[in-house]
Amino acid sequence: METQQQQQQQAAAALKSRFKRVCVFCGSSPGKSPSYQLAAIQLGKQLVERNIDLVYGGGSIGLMGLVSQAVYDGGRHVLGVIPRTLMPREITGETVGEVKAVSGMHQRKAEMARQADAFIALPGGYGTLEELLEVITWAQLGIHDKPVGLLNVDGYYNSLLSFIDKAVDEGFIAPAARYIIVSSQTAHELMCKLEEYVPKHSGVASNLSWEMEQQLGYANKSDIAR
Repeated sequence: METQQQQQQQAAAALKSRFKRVCVFCGSSPGKSPSYQLAAIQLGKQLVERNIDLVYGGGSIGLMGLVSQAVYDGGRHVLGVIPRTLMPREITGETVGEVKAVSGMHQRKAEMARQADAFIALPGGYGTLEELLEVITWAQLGIHDKPVGLLNVDGYYNSLLSFIDKAVDEGFIAPAARYIIVSSQTAHELMCKLEEYVPKHSGVASNLSWEMEQQLGYANKSDIAR
């Protein structure tokens, strides 16, 4: 049984997190391996222990449902950002926590980025990859300098990391930009690495304004980078 002093130390450590809210990208499917589902729950518990709120793509199915429910059950705030066309229950399931409806996928990504202090990708498919690579690209351009984490459960993302290393070797990605991605196989280790993250790359266009986002009515650079 934990002593009162240990509990106080854990509580004090939780308050030291540099993040108020983390955005999690992940699959709307649970995946075939139970380890993916366990990792989603463990990540949710890590956020709770560190007093961090969650922003995610909304819904209660797949890994998205597991991580959001774990955070919600732990007493932290959960914000689901979802396009109106995906809101029917048969598509995304029951809602978890607060739901913010947006007009489309582009606005969804911009709003999640604006709300978050860091990003984490659990295993997922095309949508997860697209969201992950976009926030990495935004970091490379200098639109934000928020940490980007990859929860590489059972080596799920090994092939992606190998591809990125190949792109660095072939001169398509700057070596310093390789360090935009922080990866680990466990939620606890990943959170520790993200807490310590310091950007090593220089933004391609640090003073860039996000004209397309502004034209379409989405968040601008200052919002995303806040």
